[in-house]
Order: sequence, then C-alpha cells, then structure tokens
Amino acid sequence: MFRPSRFVLLVSSVLALSACQAIRDDLAKGLNYGKSPDKTKEADLAAAKVTTIGVNSYLWRAALDTVSFMPLLQADSNGGVIVTDWYVNPKSPGERMKLTVSVLDQDLRADALKVAASRQIQQGGQWVAAPVAAATVQKLEDIILTRARDLRRAASGIR
Repeated sequence: MFRPSRFVLLVSSVLALSACQAIRDDLAKGLNYGKSPDKTKEADLAAAKVTTIGVNSYLWRAALDTVSFMPLLQADSNGGVIVTDWYVNPKSPGERMKLTVSVLDQDLRADALKVAASRQIQQGGQWVAAPVAAATVQKLEDIILTRARDLRRAASGIR
C-alpha cells in the first residue's frame, strides 16, 4: 500500500538534502566575495605564524642558515635556541666568536629574535674576553630577519 503522505515526505526530504550542497556552495562563494581565490591561498601559505615546531619555522630556518658556517653545540627547535661553538675566522686567527640565537615567539616579528655574541682575542697564548660591537649583533639579527622574510615569500610564491 502506497500512501500519498509518505511520498510527499520522501520527495521533500530528497529535495531538502539536495539543496544542502547548493547552500554550502553559495556560502563559500559569499565568504570569498570580491577576493581572488589565488590571493586567499597565498595568504594561508604565507602565514606569519607557522608552528610545526615550537617556534616560528621561518625564523628558525633562517637562523640555522645564517649560522651554518659555525660549528653547532646545540639546536633546540622546541625551545628555539641555537648555540654555536667557538669559530675562528681563517682571515683573523687571533679572534674567535660564539653565538647564541634565540627565537622567542611563534610569530614572524623582529622582537621574536634575539642574538647574543661572545668574542675572545688571543693575548700571550691565552683567549681573553673582548667586547662585541653592538652593530655586529644588530647586523646578524637583520640578516636572519631578512632571510626569514625571503623564506616566507618563497613559500607563498610571492616575489
């Protein structure tokens, strides 16, 4: 036995369910109204806050790239600390440097990076502590930040 009320209920249910996809499509179009789909994707890819590790991955990678010429003692991506061993420049064998780079935040910002440098000079066969020019630390921070921004641009495809 076929009842008309069941038929009407079945047809209305099918129509309601088929309309759900159309509503989702309309909402998606409305949320991106006036935006280029490519620009939305670029913004997501180039997010300043990338946290697959404990700190901003662009700053972390840039810091590792920048100090890669020096021997590493410690590199802790969760804590955001890179400590190098003493490095002697072959052009200046009477002087050596040691760096500690700290990535302090998950955001790509200038205040999320701190570089500390130690310098020693050789006097009478002994290594003696010597001052580090503030401009040296500032220059290292600038190099790391510039490299991090370049990595972010490259990840988003923006030149």
